[in-house]
Formats: sequence, C-alpha cells, structure tokens
Amino acid sequence: MRGRPAMWQTPDRTKRARRQRRALTRAEEIFWRIVRDRRFDSLKFRRQTPVCGVICDFACTEIRLVVELDGGVHKLHEAQDAERDARLEQAGFMVLRSGNEAFLSDPNVLLGAIRLRAAQMRTQPPHPPRSASHLLPRGEKGE
Repeated sequence: MRGRPAMWQTPDRTKRARRQRRALTRAEEIFWRIVRDRRFDSLKFRRQTPVCGVICDFACTEIRLVVELDGGVHKLHEAQDAERDARLEQAGFMVLRSGNEAFLSDPNVLLGAIRLRAAQMRTQPPHPPRSASHLLPRGEKGE
C-alpha cells in the first residue's frame, strides 16, 4: 500500500459504492441522518466510500475512523471482516463495528466511541517528536 493514498477508487468501486448508497439499512439511514453535513461534532463523514481498496459503510478521514454497521449476515463473514479491519488499521484507521440492532437500541454507545476517538485525535500533536517538521520554512509550520 506504499505510495497509494488512503482513499482510492476504480470505476468498479465507484459503481458499487453508488449502488450501496441507494440501499442503506435502517440503522445506516439513521446513522447517516445523525452525521451527515457535519451535524455530529462538526465531523465530515462519507457513506459507502472506498478506503484502502474496500468500501466502508462510513468514514471520517479527519480522525482516521471507519464505522461499520453490520447486519446478521456479518456473523458468517467474520474472517473477511477481520481481514478488512486489519487492512484499514494498517493504513492508520480505527474501525468501530456495531451490529444494526445494537445501534438501533442505543445509538449513544457508538456516538460516544466516535466522540472519544475525535478527542484523542484532536489532542495528538501534528508531528511526532523528533520529526523533520522543524526543517519546514517558517510560514509552513502554522506559525
């Protein structure tokens, strides 16, 4: 995955993602109503979007987060889901998975986890210690 951006698309993935956007589950529809247009903590979410070569239910690149709302069929695909999660985590994304029914019965659990991730990401320094950021010209460091 070196050299490739975290989000990339092919014509096939684009068509598939568009189809999936038109066929959201009830839980996905409710989640989307909550987070769309930066309504939730000013975070920009995309739905049914390619990230690292897989189509994720929801992604917020600002805080490197993927949210997956899973129906009962995912119990049959746990190994594939684990492989997808590992691929996304290797690219620096955190994956939050919730069952549709769990989300519908108490959405605040998932929303609280998203808020926690946002708080963690917003408090991290932009450059790791001993990075080459000190070599940037003065105006490019945000000073």
